[in-house]
Amino acid sequence: MRRVDGRTHNAGMSEPAESFTDDEYEFLRHVRFGELPERVRPDERVEFTETEPRRDRPDSAGNPDEWHLRLGPGG
Repeated sequence: MRRVDGRTHNAGMSEPAESFTDDEYEFLRHVRFGELPERVRPDERVEFTETEPRRDRPDSAGNPDEWHLRLGPGG
């Protein structure tokens, strides 16, 4: 690792010599993402109830006993 300003620095690429101000970062965020939607007040929030099965995992195939037979004792 190389040393930068007396501190250990692990970045291999060169860093810009100057940094943006908060106002410049705010402008760049606005250019990239556009106008943010209005904030939702606590009294406007509703409780979400999931009615459909989860989509982040595939449906299980077969029963667990069948999988234990297929994978063996370690699986």
